Amino acid sequence: MGRSVTINRPWRPVWPGGGPRGSEFLWAIAFLVPYLGVFFAFVAYPVGFGLWMGGKPELYAELLDDQLYLRTLVNTLLFVGIGVNLKLFLAFLLSGYFDSQSRWIKALLLLFMLPWALPAIPAFLAWHWMLVGKWGFLNSLLDQLFDIEGPIWFNEYWLALGANILAYIWKWLPFWTLIFLAGRMAIPRELYEAADVDGATGVRRFAHITFPLLSSLYLISTLLATVWMIGDFTTVYFVSGGAPALTTEVLATLGMHDAFDAGNPALGVAVMMSALPLLIPLVILLMRKVYLGGVQL
Repeated sequence: MGRSVTINRPWRPVWPGGGPRGSEFLWAIAFLVPYLGVFFAFVAYPVGFGLWMGGKPELYAELLDDQLYLRTLVNTLLFVGIGVNLKLFLAFLLSGYFDSQSRWIKALLLLFMLPWALPAIPAFLAWHWMLVGKWGFLNSLLDQLFDIEGPIWFNEYWLALGANILAYIWKWLPFWTLIFLAGRMAIPRELYEAADVDGATGVRRFAHITFPLLSSLYLISTLLATVWMIGDFTTVYFVSGGAPALTTEVLATLGMHDAFDAGNPALGVAVMMSALPLLIPLVILLMRKVYLGGVQL
């Protein structure tokens, strides 16, 4: 018979739930306090202070009486609605093009990612100087090559709004293409091989395999892109600057103008908080989809 060996281990006091006690608890608190301090100083306090500043009902009555705010609200809906849907639709199509084993297509993908890699401010400033005035880069190019006098892009509402949307799509299209490309690459190739055996190719394979498996990813991308684009400030501010005559402002830029240019920070906060009735349901739906539904591939 073998002898049993007893190993004496140091005794540690344990809570009923298995948590730390004594010195371990003090060390845990010591490591947690700096993070809590940063959270309250840079997240909880600014958000709470902003809600307090923008929580006065008379501010929203003033906004509803302002025609510029109502126009800005429509601009934001157009900017976000067109920009998000067009951007994700193109990204979804391009992800299928880049999902190829060809080396030259992979090299083209690297070039395609460059707009996303560029810093936002110089990229949008470049768009501004390409379109501004009669002798901007694009108008000069039209004049030199085709002897065509281009329009004054920022003197027309729809041209200026379209320039903002186009610049935003150009900047973020590579990112969402990469997201959808990753989703396509996660689909088992055996499904496509089985579809080929059954004679389902082209549109039928896309309709019955690719899109159903990526529908959850597409929905989550749409929600997330909408939340991001509602709060986007740099595109409109640096591309059109709200021209012509502040008619292409969005909520983010109008809030900044009210807070800093007009010297009314409470009204600027109220402008941004007016987007909460749209943002909060989107965030709740996004979190619900992520945690309960998930992205199924």
